[in-house]
Amino acid sequence: MTRVYNFSAGPSAIAESVLKQAQSELLDWNGCGASVMEISHRSKAFISLAEQSEQRLRSLLAIPENYRVLFLQGGATTQFAMIPMNLLADKQRAVYCCTGAWSQKAIKEAEIYCDVTVATDSQSDQYTGIAEQSNWTIDTQAAYLHYTDNETIHGVEFGYIPDSKGLPLVSDMSSNLLSRPFDVSRFGLIYAGAQKNIGCAGITVVIVRDDLIGNVISGTPSMLDYSKHAKQGSMLNTPPSWSWYILGLVLEWIESQGGVNRLAELNREKADKLYAAIDASDFYRNPVHPDYRSRMNIPFLLADSALEPVFLKYAQEAGLEGLKGHRSVGGLRASIYNAMPLSGVERLIDLMNEFERDHG
Repeated sequence: MTRVYNFSAGPSAIAESVLKQAQSELLDWNGCGASVMEISHRSKAFISLAEQSEQRLRSLLAIPENYRVLFLQGGATTQFAMIPMNLLADKQRAVYCCTGAWSQKAIKEAEIYCDVTVATDSQSDQYTGIAEQSNWTIDTQAAYLHYTDNETIHGVEFGYIPDSKGLPLVSDMSSNLLSRPFDVSRFGLIYAGAQKNIGCAGITVVIVRDDLIGNVISGTPSMLDYSKHAKQGSMLNTPPSWSWYILGLVLEWIESQGGVNRLAELNREKADKLYAAIDASDFYRNPVHPDYRSRMNIPFLLADSALEPVFLKYAQEAGLEGLKGHRSVGGLRASIYNAMPLSGVERLIDLMNEFERDHG
């Protein structure tokens, strides 16, 4: 078997060493004589795994003590509802930034529970950039300000932490959490599905400040109440034990790579090389404004869109998978998360050059 370079946006590539360790421990984890999927989540062994995962995440991101770290189910999409349910309290309004497909979905869900003020909307620019903050409209009497730090589909990423004007700042970091350091204390809540940079699908990380939990709106189900999950150590019900285990292995792998600071350097190097190759060619084009280009998801277009299926077949034959753009926008897209090695990006650039010579 030959491993391919996996450029999929998610579920995405996982470091080979993590997969090999999971493979070696599949039948007998931690000397239990059973898989981690088979043992009780109330056992000392699994509780130790859960505690170690939280401590590793806290260390990697320098999470302050007054924040809870929750490991939940339902993906980031469930958080679109849980956030207003838990953070609105006695308020009726929230502020959202609309910078791509995922923030659009978050807004649509929030509108079920409250009035949404859109601080900035880049839809008219086909989500190719973000308006200057001086042009944003922020209702300072709202419950919170929400933004999507990296738009996976459109390839737009914030290069800064927005000024929330005193509102609790909420961010969807599903596709770039642990890809670079940042100041957690600037946020009220951060959430991320694991299947980009943190592990496999099935588990979602929520980092929430203590003062923002425990005041849900009326009618909130117990399973959607952050305070109940916090009190039970994210084990209000049977957790996704395999996904939690893989997450722990990935966090251990990040430590072995030199931590988030080192990965940030590597991620910038990978992105810079790929953008440079695209910009140097008239055959390829990235539609995003340079100031807001994502380091994680790089969409690109061919001069002749009819060649896209040819390119994808060409790439597949060369062992490069997952390069098809999202169905809503088309084109091509390379997702180069933490687990994508520099060699994969360099191989993609070589293939792009070869394809341009053959078809340009």
